[in-house]
Amino acid sequence: MQTTVTVNDGQQVRYQDHGGDGPALVMLHSFLMDLEMFAPQVAAGLGEDYRLIALNERGHEGTPAEQPFTYWDIARDALALMDHLGVEKAGVVGTSQGGFIALRMALLAPERILAVAALGTSADAEDPQVADSYRQLAAGWVANGPVDPLLDTVASICLGDMDASDWKARWRTVTGERFDRILNVLVDRDSLLDRLGEIQCPALVMHGAEDGAYPVARAEEMADGLPNAEDLVVVPGGAHFLSLTDPDAVNPRLKAFFDKHMR
Repeated sequence: MQTTVTVNDGQQVRYQDHGGDGPALVMLHSFLMDLEMFAPQVAAGLGEDYRLIALNERGHEGTPAEQPFTYWDIARDALALMDHLGVEKAGVVGTSQGGFIALRMALLAPERILAVAALGTSADAEDPQVADSYRQLAAGWVANGPVDPLLDTVASICLGDMDASDWKARWRTVTGERFDRILNVLVDRDSLLDRLGEIQCPALVMHGAEDGAYPVARAEEMADGLPNAEDLVVVPGGAHFLSLTDPDAVNPRLKAFFDKHMR
């Protein structure tokens, strides 16, 4: 059951604690998604060995974003949620935007983050040309709402060939103001490339070979910069939101990685 808690001077956070006695795993979703994107990992039984804690990030499904914010703020929200739940240390898995936040959690509280799995993500700032194209998409959303061509563009970038009808139905409820706010946080994020060496916990980097948002080179530079990263895993045919679109390839790797470093 999803619950809302207030953290960090009044910020509400929607989350779901799947419970269990195993080590805690914080699960961080992608842009325009919510905690339900990790349903394939829950269905695969990852919660039998781990306490899965998934949250909706600022500006997404029940977690408001009434003030300007950054991914550093969301990382602090996630750490505060751990405090609320009495979780001293945890592993973190983040897909795309969730990976941005996972890396920032590891930088803010290295003593609390046991291992990080970063899927379909990047440690760099957004490419300026890509950022401009995303801003144009946001301007269209503000002007016309979530019309089919915009929904199709987002689905193609993020979900590849996956049937996106259910997610498109959710995206239709996103106002132009909300879309613009969360999009600007994404395209204006700072680079972490020169700080990756500070992240000493074990790391798993996975990337889809057909990722529509970031080339495999973004994953390669991240795996090269993280001191304790395992070998980069590139999933043939994998799309951007890898944990959702390609769970059969992702789930065994996640379990093996966290079993190795957290059990």
